[in-house]
Amino acid sequence: MTAFNSTKRHLGQGLFAYPLGVNCGAIGVSEDPQQTEVSDGHLLDGLRRAVELGANLLDTADCYGTGHAERMLGRLLREHPDQELLTSSKVGRIRGSAPHAYAGRHIHHQFQQTLENLYTEELDLYTLDSWDFGPQDRYLGSAIEQMCTLRDVGAVRAIGMRGPYVPYGATPAERAACAARFLHLFRIIRPNIIWTRFNALTPVITLEGEDLFAFTARHGVGVILAAPLAHGLLTGRVPRNTMPTPGSIVGPTGMTSLTPEKVARITAGLQTLNLHFGNEPGTLTRLALLFCLQRADHCAAVVGLTGEAQMEESFGCLSGPALTTTELEVIDRAYAQIRADIEQQPRHRLAQPVRT
Repeated sequence: MTAFNSTKRHLGQGLFAYPLGVNCGAIGVSEDPQQTEVSDGHLLDGLRRAVELGANLLDTADCYGTGHAERMLGRLLREHPDQELLTSSKVGRIRGSAPHAYAGRHIHHQFQQTLENLYTEELDLYTLDSWDFGPQDRYLGSAIEQMCTLRDVGAVRAIGMRGPYVPYGATPAERAACAARFLHLFRIIRPNIIWTRFNALTPVITLEGEDLFAFTARHGVGVILAAPLAHGLLTGRVPRNTMPTPGSIVGPTGMTSLTPEKVARITAGLQTLNLHFGNEPGTLTRLALLFCLQRADHCAAVVGLTGEAQMEESFGCLSGPALTTTELEVIDRAYAQIRADIEQQPRHRLAQPVRT
């Protein structure tokens, strides 16, 4: 069997990333404020282990723990001053005292704070983390100008934008609206890299008659895939929070999420893969990750950080054989059936908006 190709992938602008990186969104998020220091140490150990296992793409945002994730990542970067680690952060969720997260020079302000938090002088990737540019996209032009200036002066190597994403079970109309909005912004922003949530459960969105991977390949744009394990749902182990945070959608329907009934449907549907590939620990994790990583050579995925054991399991999935064409077809059919099953279930509406 052919071994999985774990060589670094070119995402654009001279950025080469190991196929699997780390998303630091969990840092600074704790249900027990008394356990912050304990969880920080636990997560920092997980980050260290990921770097030891080959990860060089470290993904964060100014809104993750309102800067705490960036500061934690800065501690790691200080421990590895000579190692070629790619730093990726995002802007567009924290407004502060500005009238809008993209208003005036707010991007510049947030960027300087991000550099201070990360203890670095430049970023490899800086991503516009929201499609909300104010009424009638009032702040879009200013946001693009500031991002391009940062790239032109060498403070940022690549500009990113959030990719097309709708919640699990989105309607065709919601998918079409999301695709239209993305294409409009893509043509104006002209990003180097797309950052998007993508996994086997996310609804398929067509862009100019192509899927995301063919579209970005044609435009010479790299892709970073977040949540490849669907917040743990695709590992077969139902997470403590069975209502994972969804991404934003375009349109008046608001925010939606998975109901317990949908989670049960997903768990049941994964049994098809267990029957075909076996019940060995980590099998479902491996299938979910390789399903994403074998889509294209210009993409990398980032897994959420929970600790050392989870990093070892995730990165260990890349040390074995690649999935064959036949295996990918089996997996694709199983996942397609799961998506169809959860789309038949009623959607749960969140009472309050959540960070996406």
